[in-house]
Amino acid sequence: MSTPRTSGRRALRLAATLTASALSITMLAACGSSGSSDAAPASDGKPVNITFWGWAKGTKEVVDAFNASHKDVQVTFEQIPSGVAGGYAKISDASKAGNAPDLFNVEYGALPDFVSQGAVQDITKLVSADLKKKYLPQAVQQTTLATAQWGLPLDVAPQAFFYRKDLFDKAGITAPPKTWDEYRADALKLKAADPNARIGTFFPDDPGTFEALSWQNGAHWFTAQGDTWSVDIDEPETKRVTDYWQQLISDDLVRVQPSFSQPWTASLQKGETAGYLGAAWGGGVLKSTLATTPDASGKWAVAPVPTWDGKPASGMLGGTTFAVSKNSKKAKAAVEFATWATTTPEGIQARIASGTSSMFPADPDLVPTAKAAFNTDFYGGQDIYSVFIDASKSIRDGWTWGPTMGITNNAMKDAFGKVTQGGTLQAGVEAAQQGTTAELKNRGLKVAQ
Repeated sequence: MSTPRTSGRRALRLAATLTASALSITMLAACGSSGSSDAAPASDGKPVNITFWGWAKGTKEVVDAFNASHKDVQVTFEQIPSGVAGGYAKISDASKAGNAPDLFNVEYGALPDFVSQGAVQDITKLVSADLKKKYLPQAVQQTTLATAQWGLPLDVAPQAFFYRKDLFDKAGITAPPKTWDEYRADALKLKAADPNARIGTFFPDDPGTFEALSWQNGAHWFTAQGDTWSVDIDEPETKRVTDYWQQLISDDLVRVQPSFSQPWTASLQKGETAGYLGAAWGGGVLKSTLATTPDASGKWAVAPVPTWDGKPASGMLGGTTFAVSKNSKKAKAAVEFATWATTTPEGIQARIASGTSSMFPADPDLVPTAKAAFNTDFYGGQDIYSVFIDASKSIRDGWTWGPTMGITNNAMKDAFGKVTQGGTLQAGVEAAQQGTTAELKNRGLKVAQ
């Protein structure tokens, strides 16, 4: 399927914009860093070598393809845990110790936090207007703060629902749920057909899914006017999501397991979990997770995420950028690699052809490349990218990430982790509200009362 740039830019309305006024230019100038961008080959003719940390599926293949086709720059890659699984802590610790890599991956939601910590460089001078035009404007906005460019966008992540067709058929479910009421009804049917079957999983360690669901419902956790933040994590739109999932958990209609953990994988392998609420990149994750499971291929399908009224609506779950660390003296070379990885057919082809990634490129011209490279046999030959394209059109406007998402997420994780021992999701929301407000004040930012 061909996706012209003009229509792609109109269609893919990614509204998780980072409000420039929310972080003052003065603060960013103090916290951020503009290191040396020397990337010329060494005088002995040897290539410039940069270090890169990341966790996204297919990244090693991208690095290998770049190194094979470039002489002046070479990349040494280290696979680290995902951000929520310890990757962000590792990056932060390395930054504080002065030994961070030249380049690392960071999700859109975490980028403002790393900027405010002074862990990344301002790469504005290395990002030309022509390069910015290659990306969706909304994706560029997510990597821009106070008029400065702090990273390059790799992908965007509209929500999607992955489900086992055969298990749904067995339970008499003829179509995937279009509404959250239908999702609950289908959960009851699945459990009635097989007492061990559940429709999905609540991940207590990953607030990202909960945030995407709140975003889908029209929540606005952070807004800014001038240099003042408003924090409304516990607003009614969030409470609707909280109450709904609390009831699913209380009624034992979904599992509560750590994200992408061995228990979660085992439940998928045994056919005890029939669905997964993920994002565009989840297609590759699910496929690779079940690659060695007998007869899994062909049984899974992809559908739009359920909504409250049946009309298309999506949040965004994840989405990755490339950021240059404050410690790097090779910013130009780091940006050269990041540019190649995010804006060339070769870079996208290498990632998707690995079979482990189904990410949706931030450069809309490369969506056809991604679609052609991803083998959909696991999904019975379904055109899963058409689902992602439609989902991207329904991403709700108005969501802004806050500058202390590390604190926000940790507060929620701590409380969500107690939900199977009598804790509540609402306690996590309230803890995030209180912890975030306190941290903003602690960092010297104004907070509306």
